[in-house]
Amino acid sequence: MARYRESVCRLCRRENQKMFLKGDRCFTDKCSFERRGYPPGQHGQGRIKFSEFGIQLREKQKIKRMYGLMEKQFKSYFVEAERVKGVTGANLISLLERRLDNVVYRTGFAASRAQARQLVSHGHLLVNGKPLDISSYLVKKGDVLSLTEGSKNKDFIRLALEAVKRREIPQWLELSAETHSSTVKDLPARDDVTAPMEERLVVELYSK
Repeated sequence: MARYRESVCRLCRRENQKMFLKGDRCFTDKCSFERRGYPPGQHGQGRIKFSEFGIQLREKQKIKRMYGLMEKQFKSYFVEAERVKGVTGANLISLLERRLDNVVYRTGFAASRAQARQLVSHGHLLVNGKPLDISSYLVKKGDVLSLTEGSKNKDFIRLALEAVKRREIPQWLELSAETHSSTVKDLPARDDVTAPMEERLVVELYSK
C-alpha cells in the first residue's frame, strides 16, 4: 500500500497548522512547526496569496494528511459521505473519526495516528475480543477495543497512556486504563471533533 515516507514535520509547516503527527515531540521545543512556522522551500517565507481553489485544496490536503490517508482513500470516504443521509461534510468527518487507527489514537493507546496504525497492523489490538489488524475498519457503537496480553506492558503504550492527559479523550469513547480497554459509547458527531477543520471547503472542491 502506498504511504507517505518523507518528513511529516514538513506537512504541518505546509498546512500552517500543528497536526501533532509526531506525538510527544509536537509538545516540545523540538517541534519544527514552532521553530520554523512557515512553509518549507526557498519561497516559504514569501507572501503567498491563494485563489479560491487553492484555499479549498489546502483544506483538503490538511484533513487528508491529518488522518494519514492517500488521495484515493480520502476520495472513497467522501463518496461514502455523499451516499449516506445527512450533511456530507459532517458525515465525512464522522467516517474518518471511526477509523480503527484513529480510535486507537484518540483513546490513548498510541501517541500519534501513525503509531496507532503500526499498533493495529502488528496485531496488538483486539476488537470485541478478536484480533483485528485492519486500520481502516470502521468502529460501531458498542465495540470494545482492548490490547493483547503481551502488549499491555509495552513501554510505548504505557507512555502513550500517560501522555493522553495532554489531550482530552472524546466523549463518545470511554477508556479503562486498568483493563487497557476502550468502549465506543456512541458514533462521533461533528461537535466532538475540536481540531480546526472546514470540511465545507472539501465538499465544494469535490463538487466542482
